[in-house]
Amino acid sequence: MNPTPQLPHKVLILCTGNSARSIIGEYLLRRIGRGRFETFSAGSHPTGRVNPLAVRVLREKHNLDASAARSKSWDEFRDVKFAFVITVCDNAKEQCPVWPGQPMIAHWGSPDPAATEGAEEQKYWAFVQVASQIARRAELFCALPEKSLFDALAVRAIGQQAKLQSEAEMKK
Repeated sequence: MNPTPQLPHKVLILCTGNSARSIIGEYLLRRIGRGRFETFSAGSHPTGRVNPLAVRVLREKHNLDASAARSKSWDEFRDVKFAFVITVCDNAKEQCPVWPGQPMIAHWGSPDPAATEGAEEQKYWAFVQVASQIARRAELFCALPEKSLFDALAVRAIGQQAKLQSEAEMKK
């Protein structure tokens, strides 16, 4: 892949419904990247609405206003040249189309917090945990120096490394 030399690097974060994980990733990476990345999110089968718990967690736990977020199809971006395409769910990983410009593809899978059943507080807690996992991955990604940013192993390892850290923290 030929790295995109100009900043900000365009990043597309993909999920199936583009209602929770990818929205959370879009907003967190935008904040943590501090202008280094131009972030977008989309879904293979968008739900057409953003989960209110995703917006709430971004507001309450990360002080981010995601009220303007919208669920959209990845078809909107088919002609955009991204430097990175990051999938945050297994379904999007399996269905990921070929993108122009040969972007770096990485999978940073997280459980679907919208699939959590139970009381509202249990659902909220699931969103908090997933947002924390995604935030940690964004921090690791943003900590990579520019010369390592296009190292496929480093970028792909973030998903696995953060997953192991999250699992260890949950066992405490």
